[in-house]
Amino acid sequence: MGIYADLRSIDNRIKFYIINIQSRIKGNLNPREGEKLKFIITMYQDEDGMFIAECPSIPGCVSQGKTKAEAEINIQDAIKECLEVRAEKGLPLTVETRQVEVLV
Repeated sequence: MGIYADLRSIDNRIKFYIINIQSRIKGNLNPREGEKLKFIITMYQDEDGMFIAECPSIPGCVSQGKTKAEAEINIQDAIKECLEVRAEKGLPLTVETRQVEVLV
């Protein structure tokens, strides 16, 4: 499942993304109204030059943009939407992830 939000320009920030989650989201991520949560995303440029952004802790949460900045705003919107859908379906909002280095 990929969610592609409308393309919009924003400042060029890449590492951490702070997402304002609406207070109606239930489950293990239930911030007080106005509280912000941090999600780590991955971002890469595909063979067509588009920037692909994914949130590994939310299965299927993917977006894109023509620039890194567009991809960032789009993944923020995608994260909000994915969390709302997962809450409505009674699914866990996030899954545990970890970063591991592998020698090849």
